[in-house]
Amino acid sequence: MKGNSARQIKSICVFCETNPRKNTKFIKAANNLGRVLAKRKILLVYGGGSLGLIGCVSTAIPLAEGNFAGKIVGEELKVPTMQDRIWKMLENSDAFIALTGGIGTLEENFQIASWAQLNIHHKPIGLLNVDGLFNKLLSFLDQAGEENFIQYLARQIFIYASTAEEMIDKLENFVYEPDPVATQID
Repeated sequence: MKGNSARQIKSICVFCETNPRKNTKFIKAANNLGRVLAKRKILLVYGGGSLGLIGCVSTAIPLAEGNFAGKIVGEELKVPTMQDRIWKMLENSDAFIALTGGIGTLEENFQIASWAQLNIHHKPIGLLNVDGLFNKLLSFLDQAGEENFIQYLARQIFIYASTAEEMIDKLENFVYEPDPVATQID
């Protein structure tokens, strides 16, 4: 899913943990992501929470005079179910970035990726690979592709970078390539 056609990204949904974190490399990466979003005037969309890494991302934005929409601050969107929540995030985002997190973060990221594979959307999905955290996940996806459990284009849904600046550049240069197998699913 590479190409040379740049897209304008006005909003990015960030998935990451809400648990208090002590590891400074992840805190620094989350703060930097917030600052980069603000500098580039990209709206932050997230599912709520003010603790952990999402708290770092969301508090770095107003400090850098940026904008965000989430559950705690900014424009609050109330929804009845978790499915409605992820759908709202999809509707309000031009791209997605996952930082470190637990099962919930992975679930959100894979749901958005499966919707891309099913052609529900054509938005880029990034893994901010701080300190190689996603290396084993990316290796698993590569091996699953080699074993034909997932199609090559499905693996290419995931873009990865080690810095926020590089990640947003890659998201802006993402070109959607439809998966011919998924397009036959009815």
